[in-house]
Amino acid sequence: MFYRSATENQAQRLRRARPVIAMACVAFAIGAIVGANHTSSSSQSLARSFVLDWTRGDYASMYSHIDAAARQATSIGEFEDSYRNALRTATATSMRLAGTARSGPGGQVLVPVRVRTRLFGTLALSFALTTASGGEGGRIAWSASLAFPGLRPGERLSRHTMLPRRAKLLARDGSVLAESPEAGPGDSQPSSGLDRTSPLGEYASAVLGSVGPVPAARRAELEAEGVPPTAIVGVSGLERAFDERLRGTPGGELLAGRRVLAAVAPRQARAVRSSVSPSVQRAAVTALGGQLGGIVAMQPSNGQILAVAGLGLDSLQPPGSTFKMVTVTGVLQARIASPHTVFPYATYATLDGVRLNNANGEECGGTLELAFAVSCNSVFAPLGVKLGAARLVATAERFGFNQPPSIAGAAESTLPAASQIQGELDVGSTAIGQGQVLASALEMATVAATIAEDGHRPTPTFTPDTRPGAYPAEISASVARTVRHLMIGVVRFGTGTSAAIPGVTVAGKTGTAELKTACTPSAAGSSASASASEPGSGESSAGGCQSTSEPSNTDAWFAAFAPALHPHIVVAVLLVKDGAGGDTAAPVAREVLEAGLHSGH
Repeated sequence: MFYRSATENQAQRLRRARPVIAMACVAFAIGAIVGANHTSSSSQSLARSFVLDWTRGDYASMYSHIDAAARQATSIGEFEDSYRNALRTATATSMRLAGTARSGPGGQVLVPVRVRTRLFGTLALSFALTTASGGEGGRIAWSASLAFPGLRPGERLSRHTMLPRRAKLLARDGSVLAESPEAGPGDSQPSSGLDRTSPLGEYASAVLGSVGPVPAARRAELEAEGVPPTAIVGVSGLERAFDERLRGTPGGELLAGRRVLAAVAPRQARAVRSSVSPSVQRAAVTALGGQLGGIVAMQPSNGQILAVAGLGLDSLQPPGSTFKMVTVTGVLQARIASPHTVFPYATYATLDGVRLNNANGEECGGTLELAFAVSCNSVFAPLGVKLGAARLVATAERFGFNQPPSIAGAAESTLPAASQIQGELDVGSTAIGQGQVLASALEMATVAATIAEDGHRPTPTFTPDTRPGAYPAEISASVARTVRHLMIGVVRFGTGTSAAIPGVTVAGKTGTAELKTACTPSAAGSSASASASEPGSGESSAGGCQSTSEPSNTDAWFAAFAPALHPHIVVAVLLVKDGAGGDTAAPVAREVLEAGLHSGH
């Protein structure tokens, strides 16, 4: 019997154990690799989800993925602002994932993205994210440098931009309306834009408008487009309407801390041609003279604005009897009356116990055609009551009231909602363009143009290449033609005879809007008061309400188009505190109409 030594037994056991140990080591290694891959995959999935939420603007979901320490230090509002501000700084318009997430140095996960911007083109960048684990599971270790891809720890996104020289502004015939001086040999910066000049001088100022510092109301919008906060931009008139096209494309640098992420040179815009006619513009400014007021001349077929003088775009005043173009349209569409309907002659109408007197106690009435021609309030105020506030307001809105103007910077013409026009007196006052009705010369030109175009309302524009388009039919063609016929009567034998042009048929409507009225209840005992009057020049006065015909108490209006049957030009005139429309505004309109007809635009 042989006996093995202890050493031999130990060696034999070791030989038997080696396969088991080897298998255990392999298993451990495999487990370590699988665990590492699982951790890496989980981190990449979390990072990808975080960035995908960023491309969608889902900041609430992003916030839910960041670590507890970051949530404690940064509110969700501050978190959202950091991303929105960064995108605005970059002028970003869209973002998308540009590949799969991958491992980066120091345990980071790199997620490639493409950011399309207005100024700097499309940027190919990556988010470098670090994930942290804790009691709440995997989270993004967040800091403010993750507000935009490509930033390194401690960096903030910023930009430095500048505008190029402001482009030339041209008239419809290609002549220069406004320009900025060329940069001199020693000038490192382009013209600021404040030193704009025009060969037309004072004739162009009203239609050109002005340039100036960025208005507070537009600051966020322009910042998103890359315009520097110290820039000079269009504030009113043509400079405002064409501002985006005139100012060109800003240039500059997008910075991550001190590093340049992207750079682009400013690009000057091409000259911009407008619809303005130099000859009609000169005529409008000359006709207005030094009078406070406004004039707008327009081509009715396409809405192209030919001239603007004074406060044509941005001043709102009660339109007086020019608003009867709206009222009579509603009356005809509702078939409340026809041109041949006869009304009793009277010196006043009584609404809610208040007398609305005709001018100087004059008596008027007869057919609707005659009442419109002489602007008889004792007929039209009660007609407005029959039409009712709802239909009156709806008709006005078809002409463009209570709607944002198509010209940037122009004032919106308004009247109250039907529910706010209470009682006969309020409705009657509104029907004759008083009460709380406010209009610009641009709006009253649009009303007249709609009638001139058989009920199709053109969209006012300064763009010269617009063609007669399929504008919406706001009122029926038959009603528009009837109103046109009534407007011809105004110039032939009514209150607007001073707008007549030999050999040309002119259609028009006068208005004399009273600014202050002292009202006295009639024997009916009502304590109501009215603010409506049409004094002077044969126009009737909302008195009773005792009005005064002093010129300083009334705005004078006239809206017209010619030739009446085939209109080439429409003109609206507002003269503030200048008497009766037929006396003062109609002759001014005639001068501009003649200039437009002779120029051929």
